[in-house]
Amino acid sequence: MSAPKKVVLAYSGGLDTSIILKWLQTEYGCEVVTFTADLGQGEELEPARQKAIALGIRPENIHIEDVREEFVRDFVFPMFRANAVYEGLYLLGTSIARPLISKRLVEIAEEVGADAVAHGATGKGNDQVRFELAAYALNPDIKVIAPWREWDLTSRTKLLDFAEKNQIPIAKDKRGEAPFSVDANLLHTSSEGKVLEDPAEMAPDYVYQRTVNPEDAPNEAEFVEVGFERGDAVSVNGEAMSPATVLTKLNELGGKHGVGRLDLVEGRFVGMKSRGIYETPGGTILLEAHRAIESITMDRGAMHLKDQLMPQYAELIYNGFWYSPERTMLQAAIDASQTHVTGTVRLKLYKGSARTVGRWSDHSLYSEAHVTFEDDAGAYDQKDAAGFIQLNALRLKLLAARDRRLKG
Repeated sequence: MSAPKKVVLAYSGGLDTSIILKWLQTEYGCEVVTFTADLGQGEELEPARQKAIALGIRPENIHIEDVREEFVRDFVFPMFRANAVYEGLYLLGTSIARPLISKRLVEIAEEVGADAVAHGATGKGNDQVRFELAAYALNPDIKVIAPWREWDLTSRTKLLDFAEKNQIPIAKDKRGEAPFSVDANLLHTSSEGKVLEDPAEMAPDYVYQRTVNPEDAPNEAEFVEVGFERGDAVSVNGEAMSPATVLTKLNELGGKHGVGRLDLVEGRFVGMKSRGIYETPGGTILLEAHRAIESITMDRGAMHLKDQLMPQYAELIYNGFWYSPERTMLQAAIDASQTHVTGTVRLKLYKGSARTVGRWSDHSLYSEAHVTFEDDAGAYDQKDAAGFIQLNALRLKLLAARDRRLKG
């Protein structure tokens, strides 16, 4: 690959991406443009601008954008229409943020005439795959630089030496080994590494940042109502809200009650197992509520088919194929299933749990007249069930008769 002349870097303002910024300048002698996304990680982003300026980046080459609404509206909500869960537990909080970051990297590269983009993902993880598959899907000619796969800064000591040599500020708590690595956005927090690397050891409580310990959560349950239109949450407790505001409110409620903690050993796309601690308070409430409103508004056949498609859809997102044709095809089917997924769900939040206690909709398929144990006034003729059973039993009876004949 020829040396790039201008590179757009996904820049957090932290030590690692600051080192990458300086490394790009010294290794390639190229102009660096930074992109910092406000995904709702809960950190002040203005320091990233000041750090970039201190590292020689011109103000016009610093891009800091609030993409919270786009993130939830165009990425999180479509994923939740599918009830996507990876390996039965993980709500894909890190995975779903990467295609948006890559999209903006590629768009900014085109706007400023850059010939490459760069990211700070390591060569061991999933994120390198997600960033790069998304970038190539959006611009097949883009160059992608992954310093962790190129440089010789293979230890924390070497990284810190490089930082000191290049006058990169090092926070005092970064001079030793960090206790764990954190990624955060409006959907979740993810913590990995160091004190978490032994899956037999319980994670220390200080790892959790967004949720209280369920044992310390309020002793009184709290009820919350989530309103849906066509599969997307549009209100909380009757108040209409934007997508990002809905998720922010549910995070607040869920975090207070210790909802959404997960200790998971997952199978990475690159082949190894990794242990992560995830907090997804709002997402956990949202998933429970969405499945509840689907339960009364979706036909059984459509719902069961959608549940069969979900693991493949979730794996595509986890593996970085958001912009693939197969994900787009599955999304079209999923979105078509949501036409009547409109209504309200009431949930009870208590000591780490979020449980549905009520659901109603003008689009409901639930018929009390048909299901009642009381007199149904002729809505359902129970005698019809005999023929239904006999027709469904016919092949089973033929199989049993053949097996008995062969045994005899």
